[in-house]
Amino acid sequence: MKNNSGHKKGISIIYAICILVFLYAFQHCGKKQNGNQQNNDKIQLTYWCSSNQDEIDLAKYLVDQWNAVHDSIKVFLQPIPASQSSEEVLLAAIAAGTTPDICSNMWPGAMDDFISSGGLVRLDQFPDFVDYISERVPADLLETFRAPDGHFYQLPWKSNPIMIVYNKNIFRDAGVETIPRTYSEYIEAGRKITRDIDGDGNLDVWLSHRDTKPIWWQRFFDYYTFYIAASGGKTLFNGSEIIFNNEASVKVFDFFQRVYKENLFAKTTFVGDAFILGKLATQIAGPWHVSHVEKFRPPGFEYGIFPIPVPDDYEGPVYTFGDFKNISIFGTTKYPEATYDFAKYLITAKADLKLLEYTLQMPLRKDLTENPLFEDFFRENPNLVYFAEQAPLTRGMDGVSDLKEIFDAISQEYEACAIFNRREPAEAIKNAAERARVIIEWNRSR
Repeated sequence: MKNNSGHKKGISIIYAICILVFLYAFQHCGKKQNGNQQNNDKIQLTYWCSSNQDEIDLAKYLVDQWNAVHDSIKVFLQPIPASQSSEEVLLAAIAAGTTPDICSNMWPGAMDDFISSGGLVRLDQFPDFVDYISERVPADLLETFRAPDGHFYQLPWKSNPIMIVYNKNIFRDAGVETIPRTYSEYIEAGRKITRDIDGDGNLDVWLSHRDTKPIWWQRFFDYYTFYIAASGGKTLFNGSEIIFNNEASVKVFDFFQRVYKENLFAKTTFVGDAFILGKLATQIAGPWHVSHVEKFRPPGFEYGIFPIPVPDDYEGPVYTFGDFKNISIFGTTKYPEATYDFAKYLITAKADLKLLEYTLQMPLRKDLTENPLFEDFFRENPNLVYFAEQAPLTRGMDGVSDLKEIFDAISQEYEACAIFNRREPAEAIKNAAERARVIIEWNRSR
């Protein structure tokens, strides 16, 4: 068999060089055309936002508002350059020394890489940081963003709590009168809902659907979301210790094995939006899905929201995956204090209201459902109240360097156990945890 490792390595190196060259040209062009220099005692900061159009529009509004009232500190906005992932772009920019002053598209799962490369400013060096952010973010949630060295390098900003969006019409027609809270209740509802409507011998309506391909990030929205709920808010690690080889993980794998074995979750690929078309009774989704449903639902389509189901013996509050994106300041900035002031501006109550209005994503703040400033928004968008109430009970990603490889291992075991029923849940979880340990040890030894 021909060994392609050298060829693949060469491609990776060339790809990395291309990113670095592009970032240098991108940053240099921005500075040349927009005067991103200190000029006549004025400070100009570069701000990278997400390339998502809603977030570009939000960032443009906020930057325009800032620039209108700040004569000495101007902000130049650039959407993050396109690539396979924003994390690759940011890491390449750190290596090349071409990072912006600030970015609001920071994935917590990549924080260890950013921190170990020395690319980020430690935020708790600013005297007011701890008090300021503690007023905004619930204490237990804030602790999940603390780095292994005990410091903070990210400003908690926004969340997309993953919940269950359900079709009330399908539930009603199937005689499901109670919102399912547990696995057994959800499965029982699915048995009533999943059926052949036209008598051709093929199923026409299912309880739900998830992408079954063994792609690492797909597991965020099935295994990982349900694991966070089943474990009472745990993540995969406790510090550097792997902890997901536990009863909660086994119960989650067992649940998904059952729903696929009984054909309650569709394995087919749909043309169009199966939820809007009435083929799926439930959808595992975040608040962004509400906007989509509102835009495309047919007349008479009724829907609601409920929390992620939990094991039958579970007691306590129901947590879920938060799908966070946060704000960080880069070590290349010449103006850390000015950049920090701009960062705090991005999470003011008025800026958070605009975040809601432009993106429907949830600001990470304690008073989201109590602050009068947000009352009109939630009155006009009542289904988003469920996501706002869920937002404090969310968890994100462990910021470990090997996270993608670990989720890839979990995804392969999930496929073998849940989708193809070739592995028992306990064995599959044990295998995934062992593979995670080997991945970590191997990467540390290189």
